Amino acid sequence: MTRTVIVGGGIGGLAAALAITRAGNRDGPRAEHSAGHGARHSDGHQVIVLEQASEFAEIGAGIQLAPNGLHALDRLGLGDTVRARAVHIDELRFMDGVTGDHVASMPLTGVYRSRFGNPYVVVHRAELHRLLLDACRRSPAIELRADSRATGYRQDDSGATVLLADGGQVAGDAVIGADGIRSAIRRQLVGDGAPRVAGITVYRTVIPMERVPEELRWNAVTWWAGPGRHFVHYAIAGGRYLNLAPSVENGVTEAFTGVAVDRDRVRRAFADLDGTARRLLALGEDWRSWSLVDRDPVDRWTDGRVALLGDAAHPMLHYAAQGACQALEDAVVLGDLLDEDTDAVPERFEEYHAVRHERTARITHAARASTRLWHPAGAEAKARNEMLSALSGTALHDHVAWMHGAREFGTAGVRR
Repeated sequence: MTRTVIVGGGIGGLAAALAITRAGNRDGPRAEHSAGHGARHSDGHQVIVLEQASEFAEIGAGIQLAPNGLHALDRLGLGDTVRARAVHIDELRFMDGVTGDHVASMPLTGVYRSRFGNPYVVVHRAELHRLLLDACRRSPAIELRADSRATGYRQDDSGATVLLADGGQVAGDAVIGADGIRSAIRRQLVGDGAPRVAGITVYRTVIPMERVPEELRWNAVTWWAGPGRHFVHYAIAGGRYLNLAPSVENGVTEAFTGVAVDRDRVRRAFADLDGTARRLLALGEDWRSWSLVDRDPVDRWTDGRVALLGDAAHPMLHYAAQGACQALEDAVVLGDLLDEDTDAVPERFEEYHAVRHERTARITHAARASTRLWHPAGAEAKARNEMLSALSGTALHDHVAWMHGAREFGTAGVRR
Protein backbone atom coordinates (compact mmCIF):
# COMPACT_ATOMS: atom_id res chain seq x y z
CA MET A 1 0.00 0.00 0.00
CA THR A 2 1.28 3.44 -0.96
CA ARG A 3 0.89 6.03 1.80
CA THR A 4 0.89 9.74 0.90
CA VAL A 5 0.90 12.50 3.50
CA ILE A 6 -0.61 15.80 2.36
CA VAL A 7 0.13 18.92 4.39
CA GLY A 8 -2.75 21.37 4.08
CA GLY A 9 -6.49 20.79 4.09
CA GLY A 10 -7.54 23.50 1.66
CA ILE A 11 -8.96 23.12 -1.83
CA GLY A 12 -5.71 21.89 -3.35
CA GLY A 13 -4.87 19.43 -0.60
CA LEU A 14 -8.32 17.85 -0.53
CA ALA A 15 -8.43 17.65 -4.32
CA ALA A 16 -5.06 15.91 -4.32
CA ALA A 17 -6.31 13.39 -1.76
CA LEU A 18 -9.28 12.55 -3.96
CA ALA A 19 -7.19 12.36 -7.13
CA ILE A 20 -4.59 10.04 -5.62
CA THR A 21 -7.09 7.66 -4.05
CA ARG A 22 -9.01 7.46 -7.32
CA ALA A 23 -5.84 6.61 -9.22
CA GLY A 24 -6.67 2.92 -9.30
CA ASN A 25 -9.53 3.66 -11.71
CA ARG A 26 -7.62 5.68 -14.30
CA ASP A 27 -8.84 3.61 -17.21
CA GLY A 28 -12.49 3.36 -16.18
CA PRO A 29 -15.31 5.90 -16.36
CA ARG A 30 -15.08 8.77 -13.88
CA ALA A 31 -18.77 8.80 -13.08
CA GLU A 32 -20.33 11.55 -10.98
CA HIS A 33 -20.81 10.69 -7.30
CA SER A 34 -18.16 7.96 -7.38
CA ALA A 35 -15.69 10.16 -5.50
CA GLY A 36 -15.72 9.35 -1.85
CA HIS A 37 -18.16 6.46 -1.88
CA GLY A 38 -15.43 3.87 -1.66
CA ALA A 39 -16.47 2.08 -4.84
CA ARG A 40 -13.59 3.39 -6.92
CA HIS A 41 -10.65 4.04 -4.63
CA SER A 42 -7.59 1.90 -5.11
CA ASP A 43 -6.73 -0.49 -2.31
CA GLY A 44 -3.11 0.38 -3.03
CA HIS A 45 -3.40 4.06 -2.00
CA GLN A 46 -3.86 5.60 1.41
CA VAL A 47 -3.77 9.36 2.03
CA ILE A 48 -3.46 11.30 5.29
CA VAL A 49 -4.36 15.00 5.12
CA LEU A 50 -2.89 17.20 7.87
CA GLU A 51 -4.59 20.52 8.66
CA GLN A 52 -3.04 22.97 11.12
CA ALA A 53 -6.38 24.52 12.17
CA SER A 54 -8.68 22.94 14.71
CA GLU A 55 -11.14 22.04 11.97
CA PHE A 56 -11.19 21.68 8.21
CA ALA A 57 -12.74 24.91 6.95
CA GLU A 58 -12.25 27.58 4.30
CA ILE A 59 -12.68 31.34 4.50
CA GLY A 60 -13.09 33.83 1.69
CA ALA A 61 -15.80 34.75 -0.75
CA GLY A 62 -16.16 34.18 -4.46
CA ILE A 63 -13.99 31.97 -6.59
CA GLN A 64 -14.04 31.85 -10.39
CA LEU A 65 -13.72 28.53 -12.21
CA ALA A 66 -12.93 28.56 -15.91
CA PRO A 67 -13.60 25.42 -17.99
CA ASN A 68 -10.17 23.98 -17.18
CA GLY A 69 -11.01 24.00 -13.46
CA LEU A 70 -14.30 22.25 -14.12
CA HIS A 71 -12.53 19.65 -16.27
CA ALA A 72 -10.35 18.91 -13.24
CA LEU A 73 -13.42 18.63 -11.02
CA ASP A 74 -14.96 16.26 -13.56
CA ARG A 75 -11.90 14.06 -13.14
CA LEU A 76 -12.54 14.08 -9.39
CA GLY A 77 -16.18 13.12 -9.83
CA LEU A 78 -17.50 16.48 -8.59
CA GLY A 79 -18.07 18.41 -11.81
CA ASP A 80 -21.82 17.90 -12.03
CA THR A 81 -22.34 18.85 -8.40
CA VAL A 82 -20.33 22.07 -8.76
CA ARG A 83 -22.06 23.02 -12.01
CA ALA A 84 -25.45 22.49 -10.38
CA ARG A 85 -24.64 24.84 -7.48
CA ALA A 86 -22.57 27.48 -9.28
CA VAL A 87 -23.60 30.67 -11.05
CA HIS A 88 -23.04 30.16 -14.79
CA ILE A 89 -21.65 33.45 -16.06
CA ASP A 90 -22.82 34.87 -19.41
CA GLU A 91 -19.90 37.21 -20.05
CA LEU A 92 -16.72 38.83 -18.78
CA ARG A 93 -17.56 42.53 -19.00
CA PHE A 94 -14.90 45.26 -19.19
CA MET A 95 -15.97 48.79 -18.24
CA ASP A 96 -14.05 52.06 -18.31
CA GLY A 97 -14.24 52.90 -14.63
CA VAL A 98 -13.78 56.62 -15.21
CA THR A 99 -16.23 57.26 -18.06
CA GLY A 100 -18.62 54.42 -17.26
CA ASP A 101 -18.46 53.23 -20.88
CA HIS A 102 -18.91 49.54 -21.68
CA VAL A 103 -15.68 48.80 -23.56
CA ALA A 104 -15.91 45.10 -24.42
CA SER A 105 -17.36 41.77 -23.33
CA MET A 106 -16.15 38.23 -23.77
CA PRO A 107 -19.22 36.02 -24.30
CA LEU A 108 -19.19 32.86 -22.21
CA THR A 109 -22.26 31.04 -23.49
CA GLY A 110 -22.82 29.05 -26.73
CA VAL A 111 -19.59 29.20 -28.74
CA TYR A 112 -17.36 29.54 -25.66
CA ARG A 113 -18.91 26.55 -23.88
CA SER A 114 -18.83 24.45 -27.03
CA ARG A 115 -15.20 25.30 -27.74
CA PHE A 116 -13.90 24.75 -24.21
CA GLY A 117 -16.27 21.98 -23.16
CA ASN A 118 -17.54 23.60 -19.95
CA PRO A 119 -19.13 26.82 -18.70
CA TYR A 120 -17.39 29.61 -16.79
CA VAL A 121 -18.81 29.62 -13.27
CA VAL A 122 -18.41 31.28 -9.89
CA VAL A 123 -18.95 29.61 -6.53
CA HIS A 124 -18.42 30.49 -2.92
CA ARG A 125 -14.98 29.31 -1.86
CA ALA A 126 -16.36 27.71 1.30
CA GLU A 127 -18.95 25.79 -0.71
CA LEU A 128 -16.36 24.31 -3.07
CA HIS A 129 -14.19 23.39 -0.10
CA ARG A 130 -17.14 21.72 1.63
CA LEU A 131 -17.91 19.57 -1.42
CA LEU A 132 -14.30 18.39 -1.57
CA LEU A 133 -14.24 17.80 2.19
CA ASP A 134 -17.46 15.78 2.14
CA ALA A 135 -16.08 13.58 -0.64
CA CYS A 136 -12.88 13.00 1.34
CA ARG A 137 -14.84 12.13 4.47
CA ARG A 138 -16.77 9.49 2.56
CA SER A 139 -13.61 7.81 1.33
CA PRO A 140 -12.18 4.93 3.41
CA ALA A 141 -8.81 5.60 1.80
CA ILE A 142 -8.50 9.15 3.19
CA GLU A 143 -7.77 10.09 6.81
CA LEU A 144 -8.28 13.71 7.88
CA ARG A 145 -6.31 15.04 10.86
CA ALA A 146 -6.88 18.54 12.25
CA ASP A 147 -4.66 20.32 14.83
CA SER A 148 -1.61 19.08 12.95
CA ARG A 149 0.73 21.98 12.15
CA ALA A 150 3.71 20.95 10.08
CA THR A 151 7.12 22.52 10.61
CA GLY A 152 9.17 20.58 8.06
CA TYR A 153 10.08 17.13 6.83
CA ARG A 154 12.83 14.58 6.65
CA GLN A 155 13.32 11.70 4.24
CA ASP A 156 15.51 8.81 3.21
CA ASP A 157 15.54 6.38 0.31
CA SER A 158 12.50 4.50 1.57
CA GLY A 159 10.12 7.21 2.75
CA ALA A 160 9.37 10.76 3.92
CA THR A 161 8.15 12.03 7.27
CA VAL A 162 6.28 15.23 8.16
CA LEU A 163 7.48 16.87 11.38
CA LEU A 164 4.80 18.48 13.53
CA ALA A 165 4.94 21.45 15.87
CA ASP A 166 3.84 19.32 18.82
CA GLY A 167 6.78 16.98 18.33
CA GLY A 168 4.77 14.36 16.47
CA GLN A 169 5.68 12.77 13.16
CA VAL A 170 3.64 11.36 10.28
CA ALA A 171 5.47 8.99 7.97
CA GLY A 172 4.62 7.99 4.42
CA ASP A 173 6.05 7.01 1.07
CA ALA A 174 5.47 10.53 -0.26
CA VAL A 175 4.78 14.01 1.13
CA ILE A 176 2.87 16.76 -0.68
CA GLY A 177 3.05 20.32 0.63
CA ALA A 178 -0.30 21.98 -0.09
CA ASP A 179 0.00 24.38 2.83
CA GLY A 180 -0.37 27.69 1.04
CA ILE A 181 1.76 30.68 0.18
CA ARG A 182 3.58 30.60 3.54
CA SER A 183 4.16 26.86 3.32
CA ALA A 184 6.38 25.27 5.95
CA ILE A 185 7.22 22.54 3.43
CA ARG A 186 8.27 25.12 0.83
CA ARG A 187 10.36 26.96 3.44
CA GLN A 188 12.54 23.88 3.79
CA LEU A 189 12.38 22.71 0.17
CA VAL A 190 12.90 26.05 -1.63
CA GLY A 191 13.99 28.45 1.11
CA ASP A 192 13.08 31.61 -0.78
CA GLY A 193 11.92 33.66 2.20
CA ALA A 194 8.75 35.67 2.55
CA PRO A 195 6.30 36.16 -0.32
CA ARG A 196 6.66 39.16 -2.62
CA VAL A 197 4.37 42.05 -1.63
CA ALA A 198 2.88 43.43 -4.85
CA GLY A 199 2.16 46.97 -3.60
CA ILE A 200 -1.58 46.46 -4.09
CA THR A 201 -4.39 46.30 -1.53
CA VAL A 202 -7.63 44.47 -2.27
CA TYR A 203 -10.81 45.09 -0.30
CA ARG A 204 -13.53 42.44 -0.14
CA THR A 205 -17.09 42.10 1.04
CA VAL A 206 -20.31 40.38 0.02
CA ILE A 207 -23.81 41.85 0.07
CA PRO A 208 -27.25 40.24 -0.24
CA MET A 209 -28.45 40.45 -3.84
CA GLU A 210 -31.78 41.94 -2.79
CA ARG A 211 -29.88 45.09 -1.85
CA VAL A 212 -28.55 45.47 -5.39
CA PRO A 213 -30.75 47.52 -7.76
CA GLU A 214 -32.42 45.31 -10.38
CA GLU A 215 -30.76 47.14 -13.27
CA LEU A 216 -27.29 46.32 -11.88
CA ARG A 217 -27.79 42.59 -11.36
CA TRP A 218 -25.72 41.62 -14.36
CA ASN A 219 -24.91 37.95 -14.92
CA ALA A 220 -21.31 38.86 -15.61
CA VAL A 221 -17.93 39.11 -14.00
CA THR A 222 -17.49 42.85 -14.37
CA TRP A 223 -14.30 44.90 -14.22
CA TRP A 224 -14.34 48.67 -13.77
CA ALA A 225 -10.84 49.82 -14.79
CA GLY A 226 -9.42 53.09 -13.49
CA PRO A 227 -6.07 54.79 -12.96
CA GLY A 228 -4.02 52.61 -10.63
CA ARG A 229 -7.12 50.73 -9.48
CA HIS A 230 -10.01 48.57 -10.58
CA PHE A 231 -13.18 47.05 -9.18
CA VAL A 232 -14.54 43.56 -9.83
CA HIS A 233 -17.96 42.21 -8.90
CA TYR A 234 -20.02 39.10 -9.60
CA ALA A 235 -22.79 36.99 -8.08
CA ILE A 236 -21.99 34.03 -5.82
CA ALA A 237 -23.85 31.45 -3.72
CA GLY A 238 -26.36 30.64 -6.44
CA GLY A 239 -26.97 34.34 -7.06
CA ARG A 240 -27.96 35.14 -3.47
CA TYR A 241 -25.00 37.47 -2.89
CA LEU A 242 -22.87 39.93 -4.82
CA ASN A 243 -19.12 39.63 -4.29
CA LEU A 244 -17.29 42.99 -4.35
CA ALA A 245 -13.49 43.15 -4.76
CA PRO A 246 -11.89 46.54 -5.56
CA SER A 247 -8.08 46.79 -5.76
CA VAL A 248 -5.76 49.80 -5.59
CA GLU A 249 -2.03 50.24 -6.21
CA ASN A 250 -1.11 52.06 -3.01
CA GLY A 251 2.50 50.97 -2.59
CA VAL A 252 1.84 48.84 0.48
CA THR A 253 5.03 47.07 1.58
CA GLU A 254 3.81 44.92 4.47
CA ALA A 255 1.86 41.69 4.17
CA PHE A 256 -1.49 41.62 5.96
CA THR A 257 -4.57 39.41 5.72
CA GLY A 258 -8.24 40.04 6.44
CA VAL A 259 -7.82 43.37 8.25
CA ALA A 260 -11.11 45.15 8.92
CA VAL A 261 -11.37 48.52 7.21
CA ASP A 262 -13.85 51.37 7.46
CA ARG A 263 -16.31 51.64 4.55
CA ASP A 264 -15.49 55.34 4.08
CA ARG A 265 -11.86 54.46 3.48
CA VAL A 266 -12.90 52.14 0.67
CA ARG A 267 -15.13 54.81 -0.85
CA ARG A 268 -12.35 57.39 -0.76
CA ALA A 269 -9.89 55.02 -2.44
CA PHE A 270 -12.24 54.66 -5.41
CA ALA A 271 -13.78 58.13 -5.49
CA ASP A 272 -12.48 58.69 -9.03
CA LEU A 273 -14.56 55.87 -10.49
CA ASP A 274 -17.80 56.32 -12.40
CA GLY A 275 -21.03 56.89 -10.52
CA THR A 276 -22.39 53.41 -11.20
CA ALA A 277 -19.26 51.78 -9.80
CA ARG A 278 -19.38 54.05 -6.75
CA ARG A 279 -23.05 53.24 -6.32
CA LEU A 280 -22.25 49.55 -6.05
CA LEU A 281 -19.29 50.14 -3.73
CA ALA A 282 -21.51 52.23 -1.45
CA LEU A 283 -23.60 49.13 -0.78
CA GLY A 284 -20.66 47.37 0.81
CA GLU A 285 -20.31 46.96 4.56
CA ASP A 286 -18.03 44.91 6.78
CA TRP A 287 -15.07 45.39 4.46
CA ARG A 288 -11.80 43.54 4.98
CA SER A 289 -8.47 44.17 3.30
CA TRP A 290 -5.53 42.11 2.09
CA SER A 291 -2.16 43.08 0.67
CA LEU A 292 -1.65 41.08 -2.49
CA VAL A 293 1.35 38.76 -2.49
CA ASP A 294 2.82 36.17 -4.80
CA ARG A 295 6.19 34.57 -5.51
CA ASP A 296 8.53 34.38 -8.45
CA PRO A 297 8.35 31.05 -10.28
CA VAL A 298 11.13 28.71 -9.18
CA ASP A 299 12.87 25.87 -11.00
CA ARG A 300 12.29 23.27 -8.32
CA TRP A 301 9.13 22.17 -6.50
CA THR A 302 10.34 18.70 -5.64
CA ASP A 303 12.91 17.16 -3.34
CA GLY A 304 13.06 13.41 -3.67
CA ARG A 305 9.85 12.13 -2.10
CA VAL A 306 8.50 15.62 -1.35
CA ALA A 307 6.58 17.89 -3.75
CA LEU A 308 4.63 21.14 -3.58
CA LEU A 309 1.13 21.87 -4.89
CA GLY A 310 -1.04 24.94 -5.51
CA ASP A 311 -0.07 28.14 -3.70
CA ALA A 312 2.80 26.35 -1.98
CA ALA A 313 4.31 25.69 -5.42
CA HIS A 314 3.20 28.61 -7.61
CA PRO A 315 1.27 31.36 -5.77
CA MET A 316 -0.14 33.93 -8.18
CA LEU A 317 -2.10 37.15 -8.03
CA HIS A 318 -5.82 36.54 -8.41
CA TYR A 319 -6.11 38.73 -11.51
CA ALA A 320 -6.03 35.78 -13.92
CA ALA A 321 -8.69 34.01 -11.81
CA GLN A 322 -6.65 30.80 -12.09
CA GLY A 323 -5.30 30.11 -8.61
CA ALA A 324 -7.87 27.49 -7.64
CA CYS A 325 -7.97 26.08 -11.17
CA GLN A 326 -4.22 25.52 -11.15
CA ALA A 327 -4.34 23.79 -7.76
CA LEU A 328 -7.06 21.49 -9.10
CA GLU A 329 -4.97 20.79 -12.20
CA ASP A 330 -1.97 19.96 -10.01
CA ALA A 331 -4.08 17.50 -8.05
CA VAL A 332 -5.30 15.69 -11.15
CA VAL A 333 -1.79 15.41 -12.58
CA LEU A 334 -0.50 13.93 -9.32
CA GLY A 335 -3.36 11.46 -9.32
CA ASP A 336 -2.44 10.40 -12.83
CA LEU A 337 1.25 10.00 -12.05
CA LEU A 338 1.43 8.39 -8.63
CA ASP A 339 1.07 4.63 -8.66
CA GLU A 340 1.74 1.78 -6.26
CA ASP A 341 5.44 1.62 -7.06
CA THR A 342 6.78 3.34 -3.96
CA ASP A 343 10.34 3.25 -5.30
CA ALA A 344 9.24 5.42 -8.24
CA VAL A 345 7.90 8.33 -6.15
CA PRO A 346 10.89 10.65 -6.72
CA GLU A 347 10.72 10.03 -10.47
CA ARG A 348 6.97 10.62 -10.56
CA PHE A 349 7.37 13.90 -8.68
CA GLU A 350 10.00 15.02 -11.18
CA GLU A 351 7.57 14.26 -13.99
CA TYR A 352 4.86 16.22 -12.20
CA HIS A 353 7.09 19.28 -11.99
CA ALA A 354 8.17 18.90 -15.61
CA VAL A 355 4.61 18.94 -16.96
CA ARG A 356 3.31 21.68 -14.64
CA HIS A 357 6.12 24.19 -14.25
CA GLU A 358 5.94 26.07 -17.55
CA ARG A 359 2.16 26.45 -17.55
CA THR A 360 1.92 27.74 -13.99
CA ALA A 361 4.85 30.12 -14.45
CA ARG A 362 3.21 31.57 -17.55
CA ILE A 363 -0.03 32.18 -15.66
CA THR A 364 1.87 33.76 -12.75
CA HIS A 365 3.46 36.26 -15.13
CA ALA A 366 0.16 36.86 -16.95
CA ALA A 367 -1.57 37.69 -13.67
CA ARG A 368 1.13 40.23 -12.81
CA ALA A 369 1.02 41.79 -16.27
CA SER A 370 -2.76 42.21 -16.18
CA THR A 371 -2.48 45.41 -14.15
CA ARG A 372 -1.11 47.04 -17.32
CA LEU A 373 -4.55 46.39 -18.79
CA TRP A 374 -6.64 47.38 -15.76
CA HIS A 375 -4.76 50.40 -14.42
CA PRO A 376 -3.70 52.87 -17.18
CA ALA A 377 -4.89 56.48 -17.22
CA GLY A 378 -5.46 59.15 -19.85
CA ALA A 379 -4.21 58.44 -23.36
CA GLU A 380 -3.05 54.95 -22.41
CA ALA A 381 -6.52 54.08 -21.13
CA LYS A 382 -8.09 55.42 -24.32
CA ALA A 383 -5.74 53.32 -26.47
CA ARG A 384 -6.55 50.26 -24.39
CA ASN A 385 -10.27 50.83 -24.85
CA GLU A 386 -9.87 51.16 -28.61
CA MET A 387 -7.84 47.96 -28.76
CA LEU A 388 -10.29 45.93 -26.68
CA SER A 389 -13.42 47.23 -28.39
CA ALA A 390 -12.04 46.19 -31.78
CA LEU A 391 -11.70 42.52 -30.75
CA SER A 392 -14.36 40.03 -31.74
CA GLY A 393 -15.68 37.37 -29.40
CA THR A 394 -13.63 34.79 -31.29
CA ALA A 395 -10.47 36.85 -30.88
CA LEU A 396 -11.11 37.17 -27.14
CA HIS A 397 -11.65 33.42 -26.90
CA ASP A 398 -8.39 32.86 -28.77
CA HIS A 399 -6.62 35.04 -26.22
CA VAL A 400 -7.63 32.84 -23.26
CA ALA A 401 -7.68 29.46 -25.03
CA TRP A 402 -4.30 28.40 -23.65
CA MET A 403 -5.62 28.86 -20.10
CA HIS A 404 -9.31 27.99 -20.30
CA GLY A 405 -9.05 25.28 -22.92
CA ALA A 406 -6.69 22.89 -21.13
CA ARG A 407 -8.11 19.42 -20.48
CA GLU A 408 -5.10 17.13 -19.93
CA PHE A 409 -3.03 19.71 -17.98
CA GLY A 410 0.21 18.56 -19.52
CA THR A 411 -0.10 14.85 -18.83
CA ALA A 412 -0.91 13.65 -22.36
CA GLY A 413 2.69 12.80 -23.07
CA VAL A 414 3.83 11.43 -19.74
CA ARG A 415 4.77 7.78 -19.39
CA ARG A 416 1.96 5.64 -17.98
